[in-house]
Order: sequence, then structure tokens, then C-alpha cells
Amino acid sequence: MSSSSASAPWLPDLGDGRYQNPVLFADYSDPDAIRVGDDYWLTSSSFNHVPGLPILHSRDLVNWSLVNHALPTLVPRDHFATPRHGAGVWAPSIRHHAGKFWIYYPDPDFGLYVVTATDPRGAWSEPVLVKAGRGLIDPCPLWDDDGRVWLVHAWARSRSGKNNIVQLNELSADGMRVLDGEGVAIIDENHSSRGFHTLEGPKLYKRGDTYWIFAPVDGVATGSQAVYRSPNLRGPWEARIVLAQGTTAINGPHQGACVDTPAGEHWFLHFQDRGPFGRIVHLQPMSWHADGWPRMGNASGEPVLTHATPKVGTALRAVLSASPRLAPATSDEFDSPALGRQWQWQANPRPDFFSLAARPGYLRLPCHPRPASGSLYDTPHLLLQKFPAPAFTATTLLDAAGLSAEASAQAGLMIFGYSYAWLGLRQTVAGPTLVQVTHADAHQAGTAHDVAAVPVSSPRVWLRATVSVGAACLFAYSLDGETFVAIGDAFQATVAKWVGAKIGLFASSATASPSSGHADFDFFRLTS
Repeated sequence: MSSSSASAPWLPDLGDGRYQNPVLFADYSDPDAIRVGDDYWLTSSSFNHVPGLPILHSRDLVNWSLVNHALPTLVPRDHFATPRHGAGVWAPSIRHHAGKFWIYYPDPDFGLYVVTATDPRGAWSEPVLVKAGRGLIDPCPLWDDDGRVWLVHAWARSRSGKNNIVQLNELSADGMRVLDGEGVAIIDENHSSRGFHTLEGPKLYKRGDTYWIFAPVDGVATGSQAVYRSPNLRGPWEARIVLAQGTTAINGPHQGACVDTPAGEHWFLHFQDRGPFGRIVHLQPMSWHADGWPRMGNASGEPVLTHATPKVGTALRAVLSASPRLAPATSDEFDSPALGRQWQWQANPRPDFFSLAARPGYLRLPCHPRPASGSLYDTPHLLLQKFPAPAFTATTLLDAAGLSAEASAQAGLMIFGYSYAWLGLRQTVAGPTLVQVTHADAHQAGTAHDVAAVPVSSPRVWLRATVSVGAACLFAYSLDGETFVAIGDAFQATVAKWVGAKIGLFASSATASPSSGHADFDFFRLTS
């Protein structure tokens, strides 16, 4: 069973009418969100990780739960049967129109897609390719007052040879295809006097008779939030910076969602790049001033670290006050018929990647082959989740009796990024050996090596990884679940392609054979 409660390692709700940033201390990159009635729904980039397009829910913009994914598999399915690091789902947008939820998302190698649902917690439609092409990213729709449907998007230089541009297309009435081919560039910062670079992630809104584009500029880790306005979709557009790091430690505060509350407040959700911890999500107060422009954060336009929570109605506040403080689930006891929603694979999974029924109360991971190089970097069957806090401890109980010595099978607890490390059991003809393995620069081949090895008499062992501020990781093991012994060297977690480090479980073998065996995990518990 998954856990999402006051036991989480990071809680943004301070319990006294205030919250602390980030409201999501996890890699929910490029967030977009909407309000429908008293409910807020958020989605984000998920790149090559499956399932993709996470759906998070909140009633107050502070306490969030992960309730679904809109993409059970990535398309084209065969293409994503192997890891495509940094590809897949880039910055999406979520909207509600005509009784349906819509998510437009980009795959920079194929084009712009849309999926829909009447219930965001339920099944979403199969992706429809709205506009084909390489380098098309960050789409956002607008249903205008006259019934016409518009879509803006940005460009990825890595695929198209151009960027710093916002493109406009008109869509068919059903929102499923473009009507005007490539469309027209309505903002081109390569030929303006503003000096912005890396304009991307446009979010299109209309307020009164004015069109607004909220967009980040000047780079992921170093940029700011810009806002554009015009009475005409095709411009000309005025622009100004409305949120910047300034004197704070919150770098690159940008790219997100403008939302309101039933009480008439306005708020802005954005990300901050925290290296190995990923692009974590902050919530900023926002107001509209007499000059017509929005203000975000504090009076100086800088991000806040703490603030009074958004106002909700009296009845809803009473409900929320009686509810536990929330954060997306992390721990999993593996006693439910489905994996917790926090888990993702590195590519489209196959049905034989895992079982929760083969041994009730345990997660069984069959040993699938690792590449001939021995590296696990391009292995699709790694079961991982995001780092969820600035410091935390993960513990699992591994039963490796099912591992095959002939197949050099191994299984354990892994921290994954461009460099990865794991602690677990390797089955040999002489019996099980506890090993801590580190593979530096796995994305550039690198070399995996055993940092430590300890023969053990039992295939049943508790494994632990402790992640400290700065993402330094220490491993430990126990043979009784009570006394833990440190093993190996400290490992510095790293980013991967466009994402933060991840933690999770794996089982692998040197050969592709049904006799390679399996590993059973009793639980995965993540604590502060």
C-alpha cells in the first residue's frame, strides 16, 4: 500500500495557516495547473519515464496528491521500448473546456500531441498528433471568446535549429489538428531589443480583452519569469520580468501556471532547478496592479519561502483542517494489487517486468538481462521514483533466494542518474555476496566497479540508503532489520538527462533466460 500522509519526508503545509516552499519537493518539472471548481489539477514533464504525464490534485495549492498518469505508455510504443534519455514528454499544458480535461504535450522528436478525459482520475484518451514536426515544444491552447481555438508553442534548437520564438497556430474546432500548417511566429526574441534568450514554455491566457503569454526566459537554472501582453494575438507584444531570483537562493524561478481561487486570489506555480533533486515546484502569491501587469512573490518581485496559505471557502477550510497534511506518496508496502503511482520505469514496461501476485505482500522483479557492457544505464526495467525531500532515508527488505548463480543475477536498492550506485545481493556459486557498486559517468560509458563486497549466509537482507542535504548518499545493510552496518563509500547523486536523480529497485542478470531467477522485495519505506 502506498503512503501519502503526515509521515512524508517533506510537508509544505506548516499547520499554522502558512506554507513553506517548495510545495512539491520533487522533480515535477515544467508544471502547469488549472482550477475546476474547488479542485486544482497539475501535470508536468515526464520525459522518457513511464507512466508519463503525472496528474496531481489539491484543494488548496499546498497539499498535493499524485492521483493518476495520463500516459500509461509512450508513443510510438516500439520507439520507447528502450530508454530514450531526455526524450519523450516535455513541458505540457492542462486545460478544462466543454466538460473535458485537455493536456497538450510535446515530444520534440515527433510533434505536439493531445490527450483528453472527462475525469482526470480515470482513463485518458489515446494521444492524437496535432502537429507533426521535430523541435516543436511546449504547446498551450486557448479557446477564444469567438469560438476559435489557438495553440502557441516554442522551438527546441537541438532538433529544429531555432529557438527563442513563440509560434501561433489555429486549431480545428475539435482541437485535434492545426489548420494553418507551420503557423506564424508572433514573438521572436532573436530580433528584439529586450535581450531575452531561451524564450520557451509559453502559457497563453486571456484576461478581459487582453491576451497574455507567461513564459520563462534566460535559461533553466539562471532565468526569470517574463510576461507578455497584447490586445492582438499576433502582437505587437509588450513584455516585462515579473519574477526573478534577486537576493534569494531560489534560482531560475520560472515556467509554470497562473491560477486563481474562488476567493479571487491569484497564485503562480513555478519550478526551481535543484540539481540532483530535480526541478522542484514553488508557489508564489500573485496580484494584478493598477498598471495592468501582474506582480509575483514579494514586493520586490522575488520568490517567497513562506507565506499564508491560499484562501478557500469556510466549509472547505473546515474539511481541510480536519484532513492530514499531504505530499505525493513515496513508501510502498507492496500489499495492493497495483504498484504505487510514484513508481516509473525507464521505458515502456512489459507485463513480465514485475508481479505483485506471485508472492502476495511482496514485489517480485524477474531478472531481465543487462546490456553486454554490464551497465544498467540503458536498462528499461529499473523501477524508480523521484527524490522527495532535501534529506531522507530509504529502506527495503530483499529476499534474493530466487536469484540464479549461473546467470550472475543481482538485485538491490539503486540511486540513479548520469552516475549511479546500488547496494544489493549478487548470487554466485559460492553463495550470495552483498555488494555496493558504483558506476561513474554511466551515460558516457564509464566503468562500474565494486566498492565493497561482503559474503553473507542468508539471501534475506535489509538495504538502506541515506540521502543528505547536497545529495550525498550513504549505504548500509542489516541482517536482522535492527542493527545497520555502513558499507562502501559515500556516493554523490547526479542529475540525468533533464531530470533529477531517482531512487528505487532492480533485478538483472547476464543472460536472457527464464532460469535467471527473480528477486522479492517485502516493502520500500521512505522516511525523513
